[in-house]
Amino acid sequence: MVVKVYGPVKAACPQRVIACLLEKGVEFEVVHVDLDSGQQKRPEFLLLQPFGQVPVIEDGDLRLFGEDSIFSWIIAYLIIFLIVTLYSFQARDPILFLSTCFHEPPESRAIARYYATKYDERGDKLLGRNLEERAIVDQWLEVEAHNFNDVVYNPVLNLVVFPRMGKQGDLATVNACERKLEKVLDVYEHRLSGSAYLAGDAFSLADLSHLPAIRYLVEDAGLGHMIRDRKAVSAWWDTISGRPAWKKLLQLLN
Repeated sequence: MVVKVYGPVKAACPQRVIACLLEKGVEFEVVHVDLDSGQQKRPEFLLLQPFGQVPVIEDGDLRLFGEDSIFSWIIAYLIIFLIVTLYSFQARDPILFLSTCFHEPPESRAIARYYATKYDERGDKLLGRNLEERAIVDQWLEVEAHNFNDVVYNPVLNLVVFPRMGKQGDLATVNACERKLEKVLDVYEHRLSGSAYLAGDAFSLADLSHLPAIRYLVEDAGLGHMIRDRKAVSAWWDTISGRPAWKKLLQLLN
């Protein structure tokens, strides 16, 4: 049975799930959801996902749903911005307010874990080959979700999205996040200097989960030097972004 993935392919969270499905050779169909028009908040979509977020997965009788992507956060921010402007409320730090209200929970990672478990015998062992390896994979998935992804969000928002809307980004916020990201990537450099992948000598879900956010940094935000300036991190990025499954996903973007 074909798995249905509801959500825009260009959004990070659906990409995380799709990349896992491609790695495992699971047949799927992408059902596009237009976040720009607010399709995810319409009654027919809320029947699938009561919180109006993407991705949503339908696999036979099983339905799983995940969190907003960065682009749906942006839509939420715009709504808040319009309300604040309309009613003349004053927000001291709207970006901080947005991050507090729309902090990304880990559902798309949970969906990827599900498929990595269900199809464990297909392709690479994305969750590790034993209990100890699985613990390390889970550890680095948590690092990605809470230490890496959080500090990537604001630079992409301010350097990519706001300028496209004709709004000036907050460079002070970008600089502050860059400094935090530098420290995180230094930890990665140390780890990857002695290990081919984050969880050891084999590609895992911990590596896969980084692919969407790093692509934004390298290709859209102009922050590729943060990856390239670190020899081990740069080599790791070349390896994981060169995987056939990820290349297939990139083809879906065109």
